[in-house]
Amino acid sequence: MSQQIKRAFLDTEDGQILYRIGGKGEPILLLHMTPRSSDEFHELMPILAEKKLVIAMDLMGLGDSDKPPRVYSVADYAKTAIALLDELNIEKTSIFGSLTGGYIAGELAAVYPNRVDKLILCNLLAFDAQEQDKILKRYSQGFQIQDDGSHLMAQWLSRVNYIGNGELNHRCVLDDLKCFGSPVYPGIAVANYCLSAPERFRLIQCPTLILSGEKALEPLEKVGLAKAENQSWLKEVIPHNQRVELEGGSLWMVNQIPTEVGKVVVDFLEK
Repeated sequence: MSQQIKRAFLDTEDGQILYRIGGKGEPILLLHMTPRSSDEFHELMPILAEKKLVIAMDLMGLGDSDKPPRVYSVADYAKTAIALLDELNIEKTSIFGSLTGGYIAGELAAVYPNRVDKLILCNLLAFDAQEQDKILKRYSQGFQIQDDGSHLMAQWLSRVNYIGNGELNHRCVLDDLKCFGSPVYPGIAVANYCLSAPERFRLIQCPTLILSGEKALEPLEKVGLAKAENQSWLKEVIPHNQRVELEGGSLWMVNQIPTEVGKVVVDFLEK
C-alpha cells in the first residue's frame, strides 16, 4: 500500500512554508531544484516513505511557499530548513538536495553538522564566474508575464526536448508560473553562493553520496550555463564521498526514474 503524503504549512517570521510529509522511521529531508517545488518529489516520496519519514519543503519564493521579504541567502534557506526540523521535533536527519537544493543541503551539513546524518547531492552542477553573472541576471529579472500570453508557450517549449509534451512538463510549467513577476529568490541565492561553495563544502564531515544523471548537464551546457570541465569539484572537496551515475538519468530523473533513484538513496541510507 502506497504511503499517504500530507501537506501542511510552517509559519515563520518571513511567511509561510509549505511542506509535505509522510511515512515512518528515520527522517530524510528533500530539497528541490529551482524553479521547481516539492512536487519534484511527488513520485519519490511514496517510495522512500515505505521505510523512512520523508519531508519535502517548497523553498520560499517557489511553489506554494510565500515570497521572502528580501533576497534570501543560502544561509537563510538553511535556517528555514532547521526551523522546519525544529517544528517537527527532528533532532537529526539525512538530507537529499537536487541541484539548487543540493547547495542548500551542503550548507546545512557544513554549518549544522550535529543535525545532519547523511547527505545526498543530486545533480549538483558547478558554475564559473561568467555563468554566475548570467544566472544572476536571469533570476533577478525573473519571468515576465506577456500581454498576449506568449510566456505560456515559451515556458512549455523550454523543456519539451528533454521531458516531452506530457504531464511532467505541465507540472514544471505550473511551478514556473508561481514565481512569475518576481525575482526567483532561490536561484539568486545559489548564484551568489556557488563560487564560495567549494570552500564551504570542505567543512562537510558526514557520509556523502554524489548522485548524478548521465545526461543532467546537457540542457544547461546547451544554453551556456554550465561546462563539463567544471564538474569535478565535489569529489575534490568531499574526499570521503561515494559516487553513483545513473545511466540515461537527466536533470529531471527524480520524476522520470524514481524507482532507480529511490533504490540508490535507500541503499546509501541503510549501509
